[in-house]
Amino acid sequence: MNLVHQFIFGIYPYIAAAIFLFGSLARFEREQYTWKSDSSQMLYRGNLRTGNILFHVGILGLFFGHLVGLLTPVVVWDTLGVSHGLKQAIAMSAGGVMGTMCLAGLLILLHRRLTNARVSAVTRFGDKVLLLWLLVTLLLGLSTIFESASHMDGHMMVQLMTWAQHVVTLRADAASYVAEAPLLFKAHLFMGISLFAIFPFTRLVHVWSGFASVTYLGRAWQLVRGR
Repeated sequence: MNLVHQFIFGIYPYIAAAIFLFGSLARFEREQYTWKSDSSQMLYRGNLRTGNILFHVGILGLFFGHLVGLLTPVVVWDTLGVSHGLKQAIAMSAGGVMGTMCLAGLLILLHRRLTNARVSAVTRFGDKVLLLWLLVTLLLGLSTIFESASHMDGHMMVQLMTWAQHVVTLRADAASYVAEAPLLFKAHLFMGISLFAIFPFTRLVHVWSGFASVTYLGRAWQLVRGR
């Protein structure tokens, strides 16, 4: 295991997490008026609704699927009687469905941004880079399904789970668990980790607003009186 591998998979995740958290706080404090998704609906409706629904349902499914799949201890699955091979098959199936939905939506949104003159004119360079970054990350992730199909014993999946859990629990040997992973998996991991690093500098910050909106369910009534 060389120093580059140790840095990318053992140190870089913490750098990305720090940028993600402190960068988001700094942007909220300094640039609250940029805390939005900059919808282009008024300029060109087109297939915006279809693309948005497919993309957001897909990416939320992928996010929570990765969260549960990677961070649930292996012993929990063993206790439930779920074999490693079965869990891998479920992850591949669910990831394939959600990934395909997300890809379809992303391609629709990307097509609007790049081909419609009015929408393209108001699209910042950073937004185009973000969409392309998401596209590459997604394609790499979908490609790992075909790679995983060649070894259905669940061993690599367990290694990836162990890596993620060791990173979250601040263990120094995390990088060693993906040392033998195929390059495709490593590339997908790197792109995914980097998404957290670029998060505060893109329109992705509006995700925080989406989660924060849940607090409105418990907010006290507001009494509005006319003058």
